[in-house]
Amino acid sequence: MNKVLITGQTEDEIWRKIADDLSQNEPLDYQVFIESQGRQISLNIDIDLGGGFEGGYAVTSFSSLLHKNEDFRFAIHREDFIDEIGKFFGMQDVVIGYAEFDNKVVIKTNDEARAKFIFSDPKSRQVFQSLDNFSFGVAHHHVADSEYKEPFLELIIEDGITDVTELRQIYVAFFEVLMKIDPMN
Repeated sequence: MNKVLITGQTEDEIWRKIADDLSQNEPLDYQVFIESQGRQISLNIDIDLGGGFEGGYAVTSFSSLLHKNEDFRFAIHREDFIDEIGKFFGMQDVVIGYAEFDNKVVIKTNDEARAKFIFSDPKSRQVFQSLDNFSFGVAHHHVADSEYKEPFLELIIEDGITDVTELRQIYVAFFEVLMKIDPMN
């Protein structure tokens, strides 16, 4: 499936288009680029129902190329039992100062002050602490016509999210972090 570009004069217009698109198409393999405020964000929903002896899977992801190619790194995911054991044995987890958030996620970074700034918005923190199986951070991938890996902000959720209200909340939190990491000047 070719990725479609979704644009609009306002965020409401963009999300009306996505809602219409999702209601008219089977969201099992949904791929679009959302263009807003000079940025392109890829939204992918991939749901495989499985069959026979195969189990299915579901993934929803947002990603965007970072225009500044700097050395900032961070990764965040939901804290699980293995992380609790790791912390007991001294695994380092950045604490940003918001107890409910700090207790639900694990943050790794090479710049603790910047991570604290990135997650300073309470609405964004609420979105990320409400997610279950996810990974979020800066990843590096090859892009067409380049021999170098480029940095991307990437959120991967192990769930096929098709509810437009929930998708929009996640998008808004993703975009907030994107603009703090890589502001447009």
